[in-house]
Amino acid sequence: MRDIKSNCKIAVVQAAPVMFSAAASAEKAAALISEAAAGGAELIVFPELFIPGYPYGMTFGFTVGSRSAPGREDWKVYCDNSIVVPGPETELLSAAARAAGAYVSIGVSERDAVTGTLYNSNLIFLPDGSLAPVHRKLKPTGSERVVWGDANRGYFPVVDTPWGPMGCMICWESYMPLARVALYEKGVSLYISANTNDNPEWQATAQHIALEGRCYFINADLFFTRDMYPESLNCRDEIARLPEIVCRGGSCVIDPFGHYVTEPVWDREAIILADLDMTRVPAAKMELDCVGHYARPDVLHFSIEDK
Repeated sequence: MRDIKSNCKIAVVQAAPVMFSAAASAEKAAALISEAAAGGAELIVFPELFIPGYPYGMTFGFTVGSRSAPGREDWKVYCDNSIVVPGPETELLSAAARAAGAYVSIGVSERDAVTGTLYNSNLIFLPDGSLAPVHRKLKPTGSERVVWGDANRGYFPVVDTPWGPMGCMICWESYMPLARVALYEKGVSLYISANTNDNPEWQATAQHIALEGRCYFINADLFFTRDMYPESLNCRDEIARLPEIVCRGGSCVIDPFGHYVTEPVWDREAIILADLDMTRVPAAKMELDCVGHYARPDVLHFSIEDK
């Protein structure tokens, strides 16, 4: 492990997207980047699918063996507001990252420019505004598979930062043990978890991964409410059945020993600022490095098909 900068000022942005609007969500993100940078943030992290929102509770008319025309119309709206990378939205975010002089991580629904398939993706912008390789979610979870495809590239990209390698797993990707190991193999000191997961059990998962990987676990979760869905959607009955607060958040930062640097924030938007003592990452590896001195490569073999 090379020498790393000893302190990282981070901002975790727990905020509501402008549901089903790529342009408005990107504009909100740019404003939040500026606000976080004003607080001194060098690394700014947004949740999963901040552009154009997570369509929680919607079926898009899919049942086994059939679809519905109104559901297809709603899906087309979501598809139209999924972004091509690069495109106008990434240009806006790039300019915001460059003005902030910060690393920016943000989840988006990406529309492939050639095939039209949607992917649940995470983008990382460098302080000069350039875009790092895009990570696409390996396996959409449950009924997400009717909206997004399996990743066909961008499996485990990491970004070299002053604080060490930084990578991202999107929501339940972190429940895939070998996917976690792929990031550990690349030496991540900053493990970004962009997600829409507000159940209490997730907090235990976050603490476990920080402990297991001897890294900082950055838990960036959405907050949004039922009344934020567009009135124009056809599936009003599905939306009406949702709780008033659809996703409660729970964003936090956990250190390499499994302790909260910032406690989970619930039921509101917030920019969560924290100073990370990066010296705790190498210090934590003294007794445990699951891909180094605590590994048994003579007994257990692991390979990554990365591209």
